[in-house]
Amino acid sequence: MDQIKIGKFLQERRKECGLTQSELAEKLYVSDRAISKWENGNCLPDADHMVELCDILGITINDLFMGEVMPKDFVNTELEASLVAMTKLKQQADKRLLGIEIVLGVFSTVLLFTGILIAGLVAMPLWARILVGVGAWILFFVGIAFAIRIEQKAGYYQCPDCGHKYVPNYSSVLFAMHVNRTRYMKCPHCGKHGWHKKVID
Repeated sequence: MDQIKIGKFLQERRKECGLTQSELAEKLYVSDRAISKWENGNCLPDADHMVELCDILGITINDLFMGEVMPKDFVNTELEASLVAMTKLKQQADKRLLGIEIVLGVFSTVLLFTGILIAGLVAMPLWARILVGVGAWILFFVGIAFAIRIEQKAGYYQCPDCGHKYVPNYSSVLFAMHVNRTRYMKCPHCGKHGWHKKVID
């Protein structure tokens, strides 16, 4: 697999699509630096972004890994097997991460209530009571912030209107109204707002 060839191919396709690195990065919810690394051949796009990147650039996964547009009847069984294996590994990792998210959320909540109970019921100076209470809230917010980061990165959100699956940026998840892992957000594909459900595959 020639990463330099793949990088040049991605750059050519991006330009043919009339996209700047910034515009492509925005569509994929990654940084300009990530696009630059892919195009310079420093690394390959991760499994999270490969399918969406190919959709945007109008190429197939085979084209991506070969670094050129292949005939429609071209089939690389080894590549397909590798992609299936990568997808399964990602799904397993995402499930583990979402399990960790639940544990982290519960643990943060328990710490918060424990801190509030200690501050309210245990005899201590006022400054210590305030310190314990503030400390409990800080630990809670830090834990929840990490839990939301895990939720953002693991799996995908799916648009209820067009079915598009994507990984939103952190602020979109953080500030979205939500019910469990279903969040009210704007789809980057169709532009409609709706309740986007978290999916693993």
